[in-house]
Amino acid sequence: MPSSAFRRRLTGSAIALALVSPGIAAGQSDTTRAAEDTLVFRIDPVVVTATRTARPVSSVPQPVSVVQRRALAQELPNTVTDLFRDLPGVDVTGVGVNQGRPQIRGQRGQRILLLEDGLRLNNFRRQQDFGELPALVDATGVQRVEVIRGPASVLYGSDAIGGVVNIITRTPTEDGLHGTASYRYGNVENQSAGSARVYGRFGDLTLRAGGTLRSADPYLAPAGTFGEITLAGETTVLNSGVEDRSFDVRLGWEPAGSHAIWAKIEQYDADDAGFGSVDPALYAPGSPDIRITYPSQTWRKVTTGYRLQNLGVAIADRVEILAYGQDNERELDLGFAIPLGPTALLSQTSQNATDIRTYGGRIEARKAAGDDVLFTYGVDAVRERADGTDLNTTVITGFGPPMTEVSDRPQLPDSRFTSLGAFLQAEVAPTDRFTLIGGGRWTRAQAETFQTQGLDQDPIDITDGTFVAAANAIYDVNESFSLIGAVGRAFRSPNLIERFFDGPTPEGSGYQVRNPDLKSETSLNVDLGLRYSAPMVSLEAFVFRNEIDNGVRIQPLGTEVQGIPAFQNTNVEDLLFRGFEFGGEVRPVDGVRLGATFTKLDSKDALNEENPVGESFSTKATGTVRYDDPADRFWAAWQLRHNGDRKDVDLGTNPLGDVLPAFSVQDIRAGVTVFRTDGGQVHRVVVGLTNLTNELYAEFSNASFFRPEPKRNLTLSWQLSF
Repeated sequence: MPSSAFRRRLTGSAIALALVSPGIAAGQSDTTRAAEDTLVFRIDPVVVTATRTARPVSSVPQPVSVVQRRALAQELPNTVTDLFRDLPGVDVTGVGVNQGRPQIRGQRGQRILLLEDGLRLNNFRRQQDFGELPALVDATGVQRVEVIRGPASVLYGSDAIGGVVNIITRTPTEDGLHGTASYRYGNVENQSAGSARVYGRFGDLTLRAGGTLRSADPYLAPAGTFGEITLAGETTVLNSGVEDRSFDVRLGWEPAGSHAIWAKIEQYDADDAGFGSVDPALYAPGSPDIRITYPSQTWRKVTTGYRLQNLGVAIADRVEILAYGQDNERELDLGFAIPLGPTALLSQTSQNATDIRTYGGRIEARKAAGDDVLFTYGVDAVRERADGTDLNTTVITGFGPPMTEVSDRPQLPDSRFTSLGAFLQAEVAPTDRFTLIGGGRWTRAQAETFQTQGLDQDPIDITDGTFVAAANAIYDVNESFSLIGAVGRAFRSPNLIERFFDGPTPEGSGYQVRNPDLKSETSLNVDLGLRYSAPMVSLEAFVFRNEIDNGVRIQPLGTEVQGIPAFQNTNVEDLLFRGFEFGGEVRPVDGVRLGATFTKLDSKDALNEENPVGESFSTKATGTVRYDDPADRFWAAWQLRHNGDRKDVDLGTNPLGDVLPAFSVQDIRAGVTVFRTDGGQVHRVVVGLTNLTNELYAEFSNASFFRPEPKRNLTLSWQLSF
């Protein structure tokens, strides 16, 4: 028989596998399936991202946060990132209803790996500090979101230096046809969003289909003072609205037994989105006016999977084969105006159209060797091709007749990125109380450019290889208390923009010179922590140290190109990120939950402490008071978040001042079950009031390019499930 450590990992395996691999659970009883909705709300949810095996959070030997379906269903967030702000160690960058992106332990953009059901959403064409949009995945169809705080390159490859966000979509588990419908209204951005979704299981066949239509205007920020910036009245945050729509269809043949096959089609379209900005004439006359918009974006993805289980052969008990192809077409318009004197002005507009085509796959096998050893191994590959066009117009006025210059020179050559990796992980339980998980990965990456019309550049072919390894351990002191240690290396291959982009930066503040000689970033991360879980109390605390070698940062060259300062991405020898994270919850009586988190974060360039690298909060504290009626008639919650100021960041001449100032924000939400029908329909209404005190503030990663958050915002939603 397996040891108790393995039994703990496999406890309730039918339920665990129902949550992560619904096809495996096809033989469950109706009673077990009906229990799922209750179990996903429990205090110790089952997760899969950190280890690739279904196990309770309490037994994962890494820092993991989970956003469960209850929060997604009750609060109807714009995207899953709306629910990240109260997680320890996690922040959000970007404004507007579809532009929010995660930031983990001070890392953002391409240092965070975004997954959907374990497959990459990241692409190698995005800006380093932007990252891919979680909004590509419709939040109404998400089962849960698992956030790994720390590296995970052994299992997932490039980009997982700061952490991993795995968006796990909901799949059918109950016999018959079921579904949801919802409508959301937000007054501050005049948002209107309607969604519908169905799930069905008919014998061995499964069906999932749904979509969302949404319209939102640019929102209003409140009057007030933030740092040295003052807004005299309510102010429109320009280009923060969107018109978007999404749909997905999944079909599967998933019988009880050894086989399952499925396919899924997804599409997301967004029009008139933007980076968000406030007219600088309102708070700092004479400052550059920078506006970045996305007139259109279309993302399509086709995924298919085949799973064999209960094989019992020498090399594998379970094998899963996944393949996908996606196409991401995007238009970007950049406009900035720089005063050159009392009557003179330099204005530039750039229009870029990009088509990114990605093909990838993953083959993963699992094999138990005896009672106490479990191997997970496999290969994965991705090939990406990026093509685009550019049109840049520069106009100088105030020195006689306007001077106009037009160029269609591409800023990025036609290029391709290919990655092939192999990984092996072993999970060992030598005693009943101790579990060790260790593994390694080898990845070969190739970046190529091709002869491109309008560019007089020779093609470039760069190939490199990277090996990383990790070891994670958990020791159960007793049934409730565990000690955790993790050490691991991670890596990130420089993306196409960092290596080959040559032109004005999207923010308009400089000219980026290409650098094909960039090396891959590597990191060494150490986590030490503890967890305590009991019926009335649960808590965890971690200290971490993440040191990034050859960290890619954009640096000034001290020269000018086209009359603006020149910059180049270079490898900085040593970036250091350290911190402490705490999260806890107390349940004094039935239905009442009191929660709190605290995060402290410090970052620096270890070889040049005068070079500030801070891009996130220095401290963050959150508190939550929540009541859930045991009969599921209503719920109510109050949330408080306080971010401390941030000093180790270079704001240059930004009118905000020398320090990113502290702020506090409060939200209240409540929901009520209006009625239930004998046929199983449930109707609910949810009311939310965010930024209760109407404070002017900006999330720190949005502050240096001042993009404040919305004023006090009333949201109303109606939800139907059947």
